[in-house]
Amino acid sequence: MAREFQRGHKAKISDLTAGTDLYVGVSIAGPGLTFDISCFGLDVNEQLSDDRYFVFYNQPKSPEESIQQLGAQAGDSESFRVTLDRIPAGIHRLSFTASVDGDGQMSQIGPGYIRIVAGGEEVVRYSFTGSEFSTERALMIGDFYLKDVWRFAAVGQGFDGGLAALLKNFGGEVAEEEAAPEQQVPAQATGAPGFAPPPQAAAPAPSFGAPAQAPAQAPAPAAAFAAPPQPAAHQPAAPQQQPVHSAPTMVGPLTTPPAAPYGQPPHPPQQPGPPSYGQVPGRQPGYGGQVPPPAPAPAPYGQQPPYGQQPSYGQQPPYGQAPGQAPGQAPGQQPAAGAGLAAALQPYKEAPTGARWTPQNQQLMRVDLSMGGQAVLARQGSMVLYQGKVDFSYKGAGFAGRIVGNATGQEMQLMRCTGRGQVFLAETGAHLHAIELQGDGICVSAENVLAFDESLQHEVRRIEGHGIPGGALFTMQFQGSGTVIVKTHGVPVVLPVTPTTFADSNAIVAWSSASQVIISSQVRLRRNAYPGHSGETVNLQFRGAPGNFIVVQPYEV
Repeated sequence: MAREFQRGHKAKISDLTAGTDLYVGVSIAGPGLTFDISCFGLDVNEQLSDDRYFVFYNQPKSPEESIQQLGAQAGDSESFRVTLDRIPAGIHRLSFTASVDGDGQMSQIGPGYIRIVAGGEEVVRYSFTGSEFSTERALMIGDFYLKDVWRFAAVGQGFDGGLAALLKNFGGEVAEEEAAPEQQVPAQATGAPGFAPPPQAAAPAPSFGAPAQAPAQAPAPAAAFAAPPQPAAHQPAAPQQQPVHSAPTMVGPLTTPPAAPYGQPPHPPQQPGPPSYGQVPGRQPGYGGQVPPPAPAPAPYGQQPPYGQQPSYGQQPPYGQAPGQAPGQAPGQQPAAGAGLAAALQPYKEAPTGARWTPQNQQLMRVDLSMGGQAVLARQGSMVLYQGKVDFSYKGAGFAGRIVGNATGQEMQLMRCTGRGQVFLAETGAHLHAIELQGDGICVSAENVLAFDESLQHEVRRIEGHGIPGGALFTMQFQGSGTVIVKTHGVPVVLPVTPTTFADSNAIVAWSSASQVIISSQVRLRRNAYPGHSGETVNLQFRGAPGNFIVVQPYEV
């Protein structure tokens, strides 16, 4: 059974198959689009140091034929033969790409995939759709790479520019004149080789966008992707093969019925029911005894009532949809244009880029490591997903740091995130807030810190006072230029510091480092004579010049 990969998944080839003679099939298509599917043989620096290992329509194989382009077959838009044990030592990566030839974008493509077949059996498949991309005109689909052994990685990364831009990105040169594309189909592309899938055994799935074939033509091999049907005489006869019901089935009326004229009952007269309480039988109801209009007829089975109309008795709205809410519409939002899965997922799409730290929602934060050129220190286990080439390593505090952290309760278990990619951070659904420091400072308890830029200086700071129950005598102070991500329980409130500002020590989250903090006890000797207390015996008092602030959460630790 083939393993289904997601973007970013990696595996050793030896864990997928014991063979080294592999068939690689790529499927990608879009309405009115033409694609160039290629393979780049790169060196240890991920550069095309030898142009002979750029395998594309004008150069269908490498010198020793360890990489061969076979053409469209077995339902794939393009296919390759890769013999791993024949690849020279100077090639460390095989990058399979697709680029739009002409106008178009990757957001216009339909469902596509890259798959690996060994011994006639599919061992791995990575699928993608156009909704994952936007204005990119090229796509790096998947890679074979050498890291002690050959491995496979599902990349799925869009690239601005076409085939020429990809070639320049890998260090190649674009020739001024290229050979005509009529020579792109090699001689051996007429049939699948022995290591590939069996040649059209039963009814293979057609490639995306290819014209449907009649059932009588099933034994014939599938046509190449985007190629017109071979027999020209069958084209005018194709529209005659219509199903019995040629007209589309209409589940319900396209528009609601027009309203009745003023003064005219909206429904035909109905038989009088039993008289309401206090009404004389046979007499029309007077003031205060209006007969409610009859309920509209229930919608047919399986059909939802019109938008804004309550379901009739016995008819329930779809699961997860409130009465009167359009399908795929988020609560409290206007109905989205169009319908279907794309409209339902629109409110949850990734937030626009452009900044190093970008909140995706109240509980999810994304950091782009390629911006700023510095590492990020985050709480261990806070990564929920990442894209690109990102390395995670343990960040120790040292022997002295561990002693101070254990003694003060301000120890942070951190990991160091480096590389070029995007990391998404979250923890237990807490609300996240990005606080950017520009030479100033902020005090935050270690428990409320999720991540911060490595450029920030941080140290443990002692709070002046005689003691606080629970040991909250210390806090973390961050200074410098960078961003610190603070997590809270619920939506916090920010208040300016005045001489009469007090906060519960269990609810305070952060405050400006220039503020003076002292411990204020509300315990009185005469109150101790009575059993019990209010539970608010110890607070923190803040003092400072104008411009200082405190952050308090609606939750007590």
